[in-house]
Amino acid sequence: MSYSKIFSDLPELTYDVIKYFKNDFSTLHSCILVNRLWCRLAIPLLWENPFSIPNKNYNFIGIYLYNLNGDLKAQLNEYKIDDNLFPSNTLFNYPIFLKYLYTQKIISSIEEWSKDVDRILKLENSSILEFKRLIYMSLFKIFIENEVNIHTFDIFITYYHCYDSYIDDMIELMLHNPGFFHNIRNLKLSCTDASFSHTKNRTSQMINLCQNLKKISLTYNSFPIYQSSLLSKDYNHSSNTLNTIIFSSLNFKVMTNLGKLFKQLNVLESVHIIDCILGTDFIQQIINLNRPFKLKSIFLYSNNELQIVESLLQKYGDYLENFGFRFGSALLSKEKQLLELIIKYCKSIKFLDLTVFNSRIIYPLFNLIENLKQNLNHLSINIFDSYGLSSTIELSSIILQNLGQLLPIKLEYLSLTLSIKYKNDFEMFLKNSQNTFIKKLLINNRGSKDKEGCDDTNDLILSYIKEYIMKKKRVKYLAIINITTDLFSLKDEVKEFELYNIKIQKYRDLIIDSKLKFVEELEDF
Repeated sequence: MSYSKIFSDLPELTYDVIKYFKNDFSTLHSCILVNRLWCRLAIPLLWENPFSIPNKNYNFIGIYLYNLNGDLKAQLNEYKIDDNLFPSNTLFNYPIFLKYLYTQKIISSIEEWSKDVDRILKLENSSILEFKRLIYMSLFKIFIENEVNIHTFDIFITYYHCYDSYIDDMIELMLHNPGFFHNIRNLKLSCTDASFSHTKNRTSQMINLCQNLKKISLTYNSFPIYQSSLLSKDYNHSSNTLNTIIFSSLNFKVMTNLGKLFKQLNVLESVHIIDCILGTDFIQQIINLNRPFKLKSIFLYSNNELQIVESLLQKYGDYLENFGFRFGSALLSKEKQLLELIIKYCKSIKFLDLTVFNSRIIYPLFNLIENLKQNLNHLSINIFDSYGLSSTIELSSIILQNLGQLLPIKLEYLSLTLSIKYKNDFEMFLKNSQNTFIKKLLINNRGSKDKEGCDDTNDLILSYIKEYIMKKKRVKYLAIINITTDLFSLKDEVKEFELYNIKIQKYRDLIIDSKLKFVEELEDF
């Protein structure tokens, strides 16, 4: 009996299997071709977030527009678009599968899709602009008419260029259809200072309409918009549903009534603070809370805030799971004191993001890693020039000579950005870490920034990787980049690693380059 027949007889099991490939789009496309059941189960997964699929195929926009009717359809017909841009029929009502809606990704997708239209119609600049705006409004009209059940809504509001007038149209349309917001569980709001006065009231309306909100991510400078919304009497309906708040790039020095805000959130389970300006008043308001403040992440914005963070770690360090800081650019005594506080009060850290500027602090950092390794599963170490290239090479050498024996037996993610000059140092690191399995290993070798000896060093690094990593199957995903080359571009090397079940990926695809994105994905945002 074929595997497809077995799974066809067990639809619940089939769905669990296919759901496992949620973000593996090529596999999901293959599932569609197996049989009708597999097709019906795979299609919703492919269409729940089509604007974010990284295949640069935007034909899904034409599929969405197939069932457009009314005035918008008549306006679209005026452009006499080639029929090849639209399907002749569709097998499913695809809009109903939509769960994730990101305004910026919709705009960029329309930009790319409309290039084909522009080549065909050769529209004037003003006409193509109006055409894109019509497509944008048409899509949102389709989503509203189909009563899509949006799980995650990400809206970026600014008024620096003409395309952001789309946001005005979209907000106005949605506010006339309040049911659009009722089932949103994850809301991300990004609002710049330039849009503060323009959007304050309507942003508050949007937040108030989210009746089942579980997670909210608030970014950029205009926190007063969010604060007034969260404190309004109309917002009480989410006091028993909101369990996660993510603050990113906000200025808390302008905050008031913080205690009142957190007192009314009855089921708050995690708070994440990423690259925010804190201030003494903010810390004091948090310290004065009479209920637990479950601070899960703190990535410090400024080295000037070391002292005011100390009391925060003393009281809420038990909850902390993700921490990041730039070491080596502040007073050494203050940095050492911070490390001592983390070791003493923060026993549950899983993600450690360390940027290091000089060697004065490196051995205390080794002590930190050693003390946290029982729970540590993500480690990122980035070395940057502070006293010149020779200092960076020396610091990289110290790290490679000592880090291997400090690592836990298993890591989900290890990223090293170094200037590797001495090949023996790298071999020592690999030998000392032989007992550690690393699911995702990333190495960025900035080298000596000149071509002399650089190729030889990189070749030796790769040969050591093959000997100590590849042949012993110690990683699942690998990305290596140097001044000139990404390992992913070397097709023969990629095939060789595949023989050992190691997948080579582009460095930029594997790197956690955004702490905000990492936390959002961690919280299933």
